Amino acid sequence: MNYTANPNRYSTMKYQRCGNSGLKLSAISLGLWHNFGHVDELENCRDILKCAFGNGITHFDLANNYGPPPGSAEENFGKILNDNFNAYRNEMIISTKAGYKMWDGPYGDWGSKKYLISSLDQSLQRMRLDYVDIFYHHRPDPETPLEETMSALDLIVRQGKALYVGISNYKPKEAEQAIKLLRQLGTPCVIHQPKYSMFERWVEDGLLDLLEKEGVGCIPFSPLAQGMLTDKYLNSIPKDSRVAKGVGFLTEDHLTKEKMEKIRKLNQVAIDRGQKLSQMALSWILKDKRITSVLIGASRQQQVLDAVQCLTNLDFTKEELNKINLILS
Repeated sequence: MNYTANPNRYSTMKYQRCGNSGLKLSAISLGLWHNFGHVDELENCRDILKCAFGNGITHFDLANNYGPPPGSAEENFGKILNDNFNAYRNEMIISTKAGYKMWDGPYGDWGSKKYLISSLDQSLQRMRLDYVDIFYHHRPDPETPLEETMSALDLIVRQGKALYVGISNYKPKEAEQAIKLLRQLGTPCVIHQPKYSMFERWVEDGLLDLLEKEGVGCIPFSPLAQGMLTDKYLNSIPKDSRVAKGVGFLTEDHLTKEKMEKIRKLNQVAIDRGQKLSQMALSWILKDKRITSVLIGASRQQQVLDAVQCLTNLDFTKEELNKINLILS
């Protein structure tokens, strides 16, 4: 299918260097964790990807188990890529991950060399690619030696199956060890993907400082706390929301009276800044120079357009930051 991208797509997006590497990422990246599986409408997936790329988003993040069912997000992405984006492959950063359960038996989970190599081979087949730009280990494995896991990442790069490697969900001590091992192997860790939002700030207790010191990029996922940091739940739970459908990790139990009060107060700060709450939540993360990019999810094009708009207002006054910290305390 013929597709011509917006010729002005690079004029408004910000591109930021990933740590000390030569790689630059769009400040907003699109994650395919939700909304791109076989249970979703393929044409809507296609429209979202076209909208993202047409607005300067060049980084598309997947994992072997994204769907549902597991693997289907990569399959759908591969189909759309083959149909519409072949001419633009060299302008795209495509990443995938392995580390959670993907198939039964002793070789379909965690961090063994057997699992990581096999998983990436399957991911490449599903996406119809010769290589990915970034391959991550998705979570630490408490039973496999870290040396084995990191040597698998090194091998993957040397085999030409990935250009760069990263880690995800590693706490500071684990991350420091992984970064050191990869540097010794000659395949530096270029990026870390942690969970980070106004409601989940553990990365501020040492991880961001470590990444800055080691020259490693950072790309937070779940910056909107699974949708809580939006205007979606300000008044009630919409019938078409993940909470109402029981899909995903966000449940009605998370929307406590105390949490809803914080959300409403944060929403007022956003309004005073001339932003939607979701935009302010993204800007709040991107204000930190140690952040390379932030991963958004989207179920429709307008959510992509709203997210990109956050880049027009990334600065916070001391008063605004104090208000936010007081609300979150």
